[in-house]
Amino acid sequence: MSHVPHELADEFPEYVEKIHDLKTSNAHFAKLADEYHDINREIHRLETRVEAADESVEKDLRHKRLALKDEINTLLHG
Repeated sequence: MSHVPHELADEFPEYVEKIHDLKTSNAHFAKLADEYHDINREIHRLETRVEAADESVEKDLRHKRLALKDEINTLLHG
């Protein structure tokens, strides 16, 4: 279990500029990035015990984050 948030810039350091460009020029990408950020922050709060949740909730959030990361990855490589 990591206590370091998985920000997009950390996950895709070679695409930091492209992430910024897509966030400003592609509404779908911006929505995905915002959703990823929100879920990532929620997971971080659970990991650091700032908030409490059932283990299944945390697992579901991790799956959602991974699905978003996969879709973001596809757009970055497209």
